This record gives sequence, structure tokens and C-alpha cells, in this order.
Amino acid sequence: MPAPVPPLPSPPSTADADAPAEQIVSGPGHRLRLTLLMAGACLPILGAVLIAPVLPQMQDHFDDVPGADVLVPMALTVPALSLALLAPFAGVLVDRLGRKRLLVVATVVYALLGTAPLWLDSLVAIVASRALVGVTEAAIMTCSTTLLGDYYSGRQRDRYLAMQTMCAAISATVFFAVGGAAGSAGWRMPFWAYAVSLLLAPAMAAFLPRPRPGGLTAELSPAATAPMAKRPFPWRPLAGTCALTVFGAVLFYTLQVELAFLLDDMGVSNSGVIGLATAVTSAAIVVGSATFARTGRSPQAWLPAAFGLCTLGFTVVWLAPDPVLATLGAVITCLGGGIMLPSLLTLAMSKLDFADRGRGTGLWTGSFFLGQFLCPLVALALTSAVGTLANAMGVLALSAAVATVALGLAARRRTVAVAEPIRQPAG
Repeated sequence: MPAPVPPLPSPPSTADADAPAEQIVSGPGHRLRLTLLMAGACLPILGAVLIAPVLPQMQDHFDDVPGADVLVPMALTVPALSLALLAPFAGVLVDRLGRKRLLVVATVVYALLGTAPLWLDSLVAIVASRALVGVTEAAIMTCSTTLLGDYYSGRQRDRYLAMQTMCAAISATVFFAVGGAAGSAGWRMPFWAYAVSLLLAPAMAAFLPRPRPGGLTAELSPAATAPMAKRPFPWRPLAGTCALTVFGAVLFYTLQVELAFLLDDMGVSNSGVIGLATAVTSAAIVVGSATFARTGRSPQAWLPAAFGLCTLGFTVVWLAPDPVLATLGAVITCLGGGIMLPSLLTLAMSKLDFADRGRGTGLWTGSFFLGQFLCPLVALALTSAVGTLANAMGVLALSAAVATVALGLAARRRTVAVAEPIRQPAG
């Protein structure tokens, strides 16, 4: 009887099966490309948090405008809705027009629209400009992530996609502080920060190479010019990943959005204390993403653990008798979220060929930001149904537990399916 062979990793997807072996990219040019793509991926985060500290000032300035109590908060949230709805369409443009060209154009237009509130006096016009900012954010986010998938492969690609999550979490904290400091000079001042993209666009045009199938070192092949209509898009496998991403994004953002309200319900009204708790949870996201990047485990293997940490964290928040334990629960949840996000993104990338990568990345990006937009609505609906915000966290804990069990069983079946044929005796 032959000796048993240990289980092998899950077989590559169809998209990766025909891809060349991993090509390690290095050198000064690589570092510059990586810096530009990370900076591009952080621009949509700037739109999400930069003006949050000046919303009360905007509310006071437009206090005599009918509906200002609704329109002013929309100035913060409408870019995320535009991004969620339009990222899939941006993905189609990425595959048809080219990643680099669309990224450079969108980055320039982002600066023009982002700074529009500096000279607009109509609140409605400002909200409209913010919606258009979300359109450019959809293009920038989709192009930046797609180019990471184009330039890199294998574990190197997985590490840089995780690094994208880390940079986003760090930049959120930095942009929040910048917005607060700039807001001391007036509510319009933070909008000047959007002009930074005018520095990025020329550098992107000059230093980002034209991507090719198989990575930076590959030559263009006849397959690269095949019409998209002749290539079946992997709708079925990607649909499951996108649906899981919507749910994962709700879990990822809920405590980042609701922690201040939970602490307020427990009697914590000091904004400095609440800010410190929020900063600690953001640090946990970075730690989770770094953990994913430094290990060699597949995203399928990480997902049960990520959702399991979210289950534990929401349970602790639900049962927490004091603010310290509630913050600890939020940290555990964000640690799981930091692992979950790059796991879902790399899983989606593994299903995509070069010709499909823009559309697939757009669908994934739209799914993630749709979950971000739905997050406060889900929390509000659950709170109304179960009585308190803390009890709503308990419902999310139960939902995350169901996902954890389902993902764990799927990972177990995948391992058994790969191992059994190998262990059969010869003859």
C-alpha cells in the first residue's frame, strides 16, 4: 500500500489554470508603481471621511435651506452610493478602454469635482457634485485594483491586495485628522485636499506601464486581442463571492459606524475617548490585513476564521456590561474584518482572466461599497426590530455565526475532495 499523501492546496480556478507561474516583480520602478496604485486606492477613502468633521459647520451654514438636515449628511454618503451603483459599469469601461487611460482621466476629473464645493453656493449643487465624485471614485478604485491584479501574480499579488486594505485603514485615520484640522479654517477648507490628485495623474501617466496578459514581463499574445464576447464571463462563481462581500461589508463597517452610539448609550460622551476607541479599532483592521499578507494560507482557508472573529466580536459587544469590553469586542470584529476584506478580494481575483478582470473587479468593488451604504440602514432596521442597538449586534453575531459554519463546511468539503483521489491505492 502506498504511503498516504498529505492533502494538497485547492486546485487553481479556471482563470488561473492557464496563467503562467508567479513572476516576482521588484526594483525601483516596481516600488513607484506600487506607491501610485496605493495612493489611487486611498482617494475614495478621502471622499468618505474628509468632510465628516465639518458636517456640523455645513449644517449651520445652510441652516435656512429647506431639507438641509437631509442634504448635508448626503454630501458625505452619496459618493459611496454612486460608487456602489456604478463600479460594475466602470469595470466594463476598464476592459474596453484600458485601465491606465481611464485611471489618469478619472484622477484629473476627481480633482475638479472634488474641489467644486469651494466655489459652489447651492447645497443641491454641492450634493450633485459629490454624487459625481462617486462616479470618478468608482473608476479610480476599479482601475487601481485591476492594475494590481494585472502587474502581479500569486502570493505577491495577494500581499499587495492586503496592503491596499491596510493603506485604506491608515488613510482613513489620517484623512479624518486632516479634515478636522482644516475645518478650523472653515467648512470649505477640507475640499482643497482633493487637488492632490492633480499631482498623482501626471505621475500615473508617466510611470504606470501598459498592462499585458500574464504580468509586466509578458509579451502580448493573440489571446489578448480576442473579442470579449467570445470569452464566457465567470458569472456563477463570482456571484457567490460578491453576495458574500455585501454581507461581509455590512459586518466590516457596522461597528466602525455604530461604536460611538454604543459607547454613548453606555454613558461615554467624551469625544476624545470615543476617538481613541475608534483609532484602536482602525489599528485592528491594519493588524488583520498584515496577518493575511504575511501568511501563505489561501483566502478560502482564511474566511471561516475571519467570520468567526466577527462572530466573537459582535457577541462580546452584545453582552458587554461596560465600554471597555464593548471596545474590545469592536477590536476583535475589526481584526476579523481586516482578514476578511483581502480574503474576499483575492478570492474574486482568482476567478478572473485578464480580459475579464476589469468587469470582475468592478462587480466586487460595487458589492463592497453597497454593503457599506447598507450598513447603517441594516443597523437601524435591526434596532427597530429588537429594541436596542446592543441587541442588534446580537442578531449580527448570529448571522456571522451561520456564515462561519457554512464557510467552514465548504472548506472541509474542498479539502476532502482534493485529498481523496490522491490517496487511492494504485492498481
